[in-house]
Amino acid sequence: MSAPAAPAALAALRRTAGRIDARTPAHRDRAVDGLRALALLAVPTGHWLLGGFTLDSGGGLHNASPLSSFSALAPASWVLQMLGVFFLVGGYASVLSYHRRDGSAAAWLGGRVARLGRPVLGVTAVWALAVPVLYAAGVPEATLRTAATLVVQPLWFVGVYVVVTALTPYCVRAARRLGAWAAAPLLASVAVVDFLRYGPYADAVPSWLAVVNILPGWLFAYQLGVAWGERRLGRRGAWLLLAGGLLLFSALLLVLGYPASMVGVPGEARTNSHPPSLLVLALAAAQSGAAVLLRDRLARLLARPLLWAPVAVVNLCAMTVLCWHQSAMLAAAVPGSFLGPVAGLTTAPDSPLWIAARLAWLPVFAVLLVGIARYARRFEEPWTRATAVRRTAAGLLAAGFAVFALGLA
Repeated sequence: MSAPAAPAALAALRRTAGRIDARTPAHRDRAVDGLRALALLAVPTGHWLLGGFTLDSGGGLHNASPLSSFSALAPASWVLQMLGVFFLVGGYASVLSYHRRDGSAAAWLGGRVARLGRPVLGVTAVWALAVPVLYAAGVPEATLRTAATLVVQPLWFVGVYVVVTALTPYCVRAARRLGAWAAAPLLASVAVVDFLRYGPYADAVPSWLAVVNILPGWLFAYQLGVAWGERRLGRRGAWLLLAGGLLLFSALLLVLGYPASMVGVPGEARTNSHPPSLLVLALAAAQSGAAVLLRDRLARLLARPLLWAPVAVVNLCAMTVLCWHQSAMLAAAVPGSFLGPVAGLTTAPDSPLWIAARLAWLPVFAVLLVGIARYARRFEEPWTRATAVRRTAAGLLAAGFAVFALGLA
């Protein structure tokens, strides 16, 4: 950019940010929106940085992880695993929305579910149409199955989020009665299941018991968020969460031998994320405490239009980012697979060179995501013009893609 053009571009950016700032409703909690944007952007960053590919002899792409070769990268997952913050602000925002509702609780929940479901139906329906076209164009089946797995990988979150959102009325009652301590039984439940799974009686415990951790594991931070929204979680409680979470996290890692990575590592017998282990809740507690403590400072920063504008944009297309960020990476990797080994893209993530090259690819993935979002954003809007036939077709396509992605076809 030339020197005279730079001030003009900056002035245009300031004008755009000013318009976004002026259109922001006064009731928006900018700090909470900022925390949501931060947690949301950690999802694609984590998947893009900690997810790689290998290329087979037939040119097919297969999932691989640099964590298999570089265990020292595990602390990066502590920073990038911010689902605890996401559920915290989700609980906070949900309780405020629940109290502002005009109709019944069922109508309120229906609206929330529709907002979450439309983008999911959109991405899966589009991919259901794209798979046969790509296969006809010569993309190997192995690549398509890898792509399908990556596309549906983040969508488990939506199902869990719908369930915890449905529990909002009960979370409100619990928060009013017990405050933030209403989350303590959820942590205790996960601790008991972890003890049974990994303790002295592990050989006698059925593997399906791990599933019990899914709901309390992710409801924990959501319940804290509800307590926060009900003004039952203040700075004293936040300090307790931060200190207690860090202490428990350290003990689980250093004394009880929990895996260091917050995400699954291929070949490892144990995982912290699916379903969530006690280590995930310890991290969520520490993150939640820090978020509450930093709220006022973050609110002051986001009063500046130039800082607020990107946060507002991310929040407006939150589900688009969640649903389509893996597609953005695939938009580079699938064409790259036809070129053979491409450093940081289709080469095995087993060397420091790969890490450096993958960092260089991150801006490319981000630009591709922005391009995709320009068109995919419409799936977040109400489908007022969609006929019953189109809605049914979208549902059938989504179901067909799910069957393919899960390896059932």
